[in-house]
Amino acid sequence: MSTSQIHIVLFQPEIPANTGNIIRLCFLNRLKLHLIEPLGFSLDDTALRRAGIDYWDRFHSEVEIHSDWDAFMERHPAVETAGLFFSAHTSRSFWDADYGDPVYLVFGRETAGLSEQIHQRYADRLVTIPKRNAEGRSLNLSNAAAVAAYEAMRRG
Repeated sequence: MSTSQIHIVLFQPEIPANTGNIIRLCFLNRLKLHLIEPLGFSLDDTALRRAGIDYWDRFHSEVEIHSDWDAFMERHPAVETAGLFFSAHTSRSFWDADYGDPVYLVFGRETAGLSEQIHQRYADRLVTIPKRNAEGRSLNLSNAAAVAAYEAMRRG
């Protein structure tokens, strides 16, 4: 799989620094980034730019911004079969998932995860990043995106 066929999808991200870190990840690895509105910040936010350093100016043309989930799906119907939906509320490990070409790595909001509607619709495509300490909820969004992206690249 070429890295141009790896897409990271952020469903209604809330924290600009996380998105900035993911911008950097995508730029450095030639991954496609999708942001699904509403965003919890402005794209002019200094925290976003600080985390993304100077990559935003060179990478923003590679970022697709979608007004909502339906608008995203209209442009990327392959998500139906090529999406992996990351959730802390499933037991299926992302290591056991099939990574197609293309692959869409879909992440939810930092505070609430994916919507219930997405959880229900894609229940058979939910995956989680395993953790050794059951007392913790989940990884930080930018860390989870990096772990998932590098697993997708390793398989490609």
